[in-house]
Amino acid sequence: MPTWIGQAVRHGIVTSRYPAEPASEAEVPPTGRPPVAVKGSKLLPAGASLCPVGAISDRAVDRGRCIRCARCLPGGFEFRGPVESATRTRTGLVTGEPSPAAPEPTPPLAALSRSVHVFLVDAGSCNACNLEVLALANPFYDSQRLGVFFTNSPRHADVLLVVGVPTEEMVEPLRRAYDALPAPKAVVAVGVCAISGGAFAGTPGLHDALDQLVPVDVYVPGCPPAPVHVLDGLLRVVGRGRKAEGA
Repeated sequence: MPTWIGQAVRHGIVTSRYPAEPASEAEVPPTGRPPVAVKGSKLLPAGASLCPVGAISDRAVDRGRCIRCARCLPGGFEFRGPVESATRTRTGLVTGEPSPAAPEPTPPLAALSRSVHVFLVDAGSCNACNLEVLALANPFYDSQRLGVFFTNSPRHADVLLVVGVPTEEMVEPLRRAYDALPAPKAVVAVGVCAISGGAFAGTPGLHDALDQLVPVDVYVPGCPPAPVHVLDGLLRVVGRGRKAEGA
C-alpha cells in the first residue's frame, strides 16, 4: 500500500489521453497489433504453414481469426499493424486480398454521438476479454469521460457488447438481450472468439461467429484486445474513432 500511495503522490492523477492522442506504447502490448508480413505477400505461404487457426492463407491474413500466438514470427511476420484495427465489416478484417474499395458504412448510432450505454454479455469466454473490457471503467481509461457508460440492463442500453464464443446455451439469452435493446441499437463483437470462434472454432456445442446469431455492427479483433482497442470499437459505433476523426 505505501508503494501505491507514493506513486500517487509522485505522479498525481494519470488518465489515458486516448483518443485525443495516440495510444502510448504502454497501452498496447507486444501482441496488441495485427500480424504483418515483413517482406510482403511472398511470406504468406510460410506463415500459413505455421498458423494453428488458419488465420494466414497463401493470399491474405484474417485478423478476425488471429489469436496472436506469435507462431508466425519465425516465418517473417511482425506484430506491427495499426492500433485502430476495429472494422465495421467482417471482410474489413481480411488484409492482403485485392477487393474493390467500399465506403465505410454510416455509424449505426451517429445520432447519439455524445454518449452511449453498453450492456456486456459473456457468451462463453475464458474471461480475458471480460477483464480488458471492464478495465475501461477504471480510473486510467475512465470511459465515462468520453460518454461510454456500462449498464446492467439491455433495456437501458444502446450497445450490446459480446465477448466469447457463443455457446448453445447462450443463443437464446443473446437474442433476447438483443431484442430488449431499444432502437437505434448496435452490436460490437470483441475478440476473435466472438468474431470467428478463435482457437475453439469447430467445437461441438459452439457457434463460431456471433454474426450468425445477431447482426454485428463493429468487429474488434484481438486475443484478447487491449482496452484501447475496445474503446476504439465503441467510439466507431458513434463515429468518434480516431480514424473517423482523421487522426
